[in-house]
Amino acid sequence: MKKVGIMSMQRIANYGSFLQAYALKQLIEELGCKVEFVDYHVSESIIIEDTDSKNKFMRKLQKGLETFRYHAPLLHKLSFIRYKQFFARRYMPLLGISKEMNYNPTLDCLVIGSDEVFNCIQKNSNVGYSLELFGKDNHADRLITYAASFGNTTLKKLIKYGKADEIGLLLKKFYAISVRDSNSGSIVKQLTGDEPVYNLDPVLIYDYINCCDKIPTFNLNEKYLILYAYAGRISNGEADWIAEYAKKKNLKIYAIGGIQKCADRFIDCSPFEVLAYFKNAEEVITDTFHGSIFAIITHRSFSTLIRNSVGNSYGNEEKIRDLLNRLNLVDRMTTEIKEVENINKKTINYKKVDNILQKQRRIAKEYLRKKIIDSGAKAYEC
Repeated sequence: MKKVGIMSMQRIANYGSFLQAYALKQLIEELGCKVEFVDYHVSESIIIEDTDSKNKFMRKLQKGLETFRYHAPLLHKLSFIRYKQFFARRYMPLLGISKEMNYNPTLDCLVIGSDEVFNCIQKNSNVGYSLELFGKDNHADRLITYAASFGNTTLKKLIKYGKADEIGLLLKKFYAISVRDSNSGSIVKQLTGDEPVYNLDPVLIYDYINCCDKIPTFNLNEKYLILYAYAGRISNGEADWIAEYAKKKNLKIYAIGGIQKCADRFIDCSPFEVLAYFKNAEEVITDTFHGSIFAIITHRSFSTLIRNSVGNSYGNEEKIRDLLNRLNLVDRMTTEIKEVENINKKTINYKKVDNILQKQRRIAKEYLRKKIIDSGAKAYEC
């Protein structure tokens, strides 16, 4: 039995990060491998703002104080703080992760990805600039990626901060590179001269709805829409419009992932319960990558708000546009909240979307089988 490690964003208190990590673990275990998560050492971020603290306790305190500045009901703010505070304790064991860090284990294969593992030119001090995410100092016989993403890091930024050559040399040492978006693919091609493989995010590849027995069944007594967005990114004007829209449609607003001014409820639940809430929602409004994916795999009507990156601010336009383009769902995107009503009226042909997903699932499983196992063994469907 091959021993395979996954180095991802598995310790981030985020539903998308958790579910993509769980999905990739399931996909590799289906190949008959023993899987463990591998940690990386957090180094100083390339981009540092004056307000950033190098002390972990102070960063958490700053985040807590920031929560109280958001326009949202007080009870929602307190629930949000508890959700962040207890996320690791509640859900990391479901991934087989303990408090003890797992650095540089001896492995048959190390898989780096999915998520924004290559997003190295950013200010997130919980990730920083870690070359271990590019395979440095690994103790694996084989090094590959799966659906890795540079996120908002572009080749222009790598050159600007003098990191392009360093990253390029590390990328050339990989046995195989799989990316999830065109920006990441372009960077890999320009730094290595080789065309990477393109694969979809693991949440789309692992068939959660038909294969995961951890998603509960809910019988809710009210109709609701889900607002899945980071706290602080829905403007007051957008929140006011969403409140009026929901009232007109006689829907409650459930905020998941972040607190929102217009929400009737903030939902603090397990990652698997998130998918149960999505399955029962009348419709979805989101401004996140994985929020869009959750709506897609549960066949919901949804709109995705596009946020542009300005300066060092974190946008979503590169990854969202790429994702929805690959699934022929570009008509679900908008930069204007008022367009949501018309978008969510339009029926999505999920039969066509599922056909794309079935093809991409076969491609992804074959990539993992060939690059990890490198034998005639065949991946199976659940």
